[in-house]
Amino acid sequence: MDKKFSRLPLRKGVGVVLLNNNNQVFVAKRIDNPNDFWQMPQGGVDRNEDSFDAAIRELKEETSIVNVKLIKKIKEETTYMLPDKLLGIIWKGKYKGQTQKWFIMRFLGTDSEINLKTNHPEFLEWKWIDINNITDKIVFFKLHVYQKIKEELKNLIKT
Repeated sequence: MDKKFSRLPLRKGVGVVLLNNNNQVFVAKRIDNPNDFWQMPQGGVDRNEDSFDAAIRELKEETSIVNVKLIKKIKEETTYMLPDKLLGIIWKGKYKGQTQKWFIMRFLGTDSEINLKTNHPEFLEWKWIDINNITDKIVFFKLHVYQKIKEELKNLIKT
């Protein structure tokens, strides 16, 4: 890591593992990455905001989804560092990576509730995928995070 970025703080963030009734996971393709990478909803925690409230807010802001029920809060936080080529670019250069609290939730609505055309769209398209496939199309610097989530899901669902 470039020395000028090594002193940057980590961003406090959250992530949402959203399961449908078939225990498939919601993933979406980012607008700002033309490659075939998919991710789960995630974002930053505002000052004085509770992590769970941030997760609910981010889910709504990114997907319009509001009909959910908390299944589990993953105990351990996960951390990832941005690759050198993204340092100084992502998050306006304020952070070198992100520490995230993840929440597993059940989607209680219907697919027609999902709308990516939000006030500040982040995703191009979305789909439901099998738990075993969540690590197949993820950016390399978040792979270890998704591997941990996959393990949590397999223990929870017993797939």
